[in-house]
Amino acid sequence: MDYNEIVKSCLKGSAKAQKELYNHFAASMFGVCYRYTKSSADAEDVLQEGFIKVFRNLHRFRYEGELSAWMRRIMVNTALNYLKSNKRYSSELSYDEMNLHPVSVENPIIHLQAKELADLIRQLPTGCQTIFNLHAVEGYTHVEIGEMLGIHEGTSRSQYARARGLMITWIEKRNDTIKQQRYAGK
Repeated sequence: MDYNEIVKSCLKGSAKAQKELYNHFAASMFGVCYRYTKSSADAEDVLQEGFIKVFRNLHRFRYEGELSAWMRRIMVNTALNYLKSNKRYSSELSYDEMNLHPVSVENPIIHLQAKELADLIRQLPTGCQTIFNLHAVEGYTHVEIGEMLGIHEGTSRSQYARARGLMITWIEKRNDTIKQQRYAGK
């Protein structure tokens, strides 16, 4: 499928092309939005707002990279703005450096399904979840995250370390529970 032609048709105002673009990318972009929110309804709100921005700014797409990567950046930025402006999230989206401590834990042996990992990430406090997603999933550097969120690079690093530490603790507990269940079943 040639997305460049679909983009050009969208820019000419073709509702059919807009629908085709939306239908093709909605599911994967919903996944991006869902990683940053705590409910499907919130993710759908972010997705809709994100697609509005995609269509409003489609003229800025330069055809130099993947359309999906360009759209992903818009969805991530839309999700971050949603978190900042939504009272439910903004109170949880704090980056208080006074309460953060670097965490250093060796990597446990991890045997998780993608859904299990996604569910664990969603259990993180909103600030940790956001930074974990931006760094570990989206690949942003701590400098970039600091600029995006208006925080210090060190705060991003600390929040990421905290998120990573929590994830490791939860995974180890999960693995211990599974081992105990297997042992009890023998």
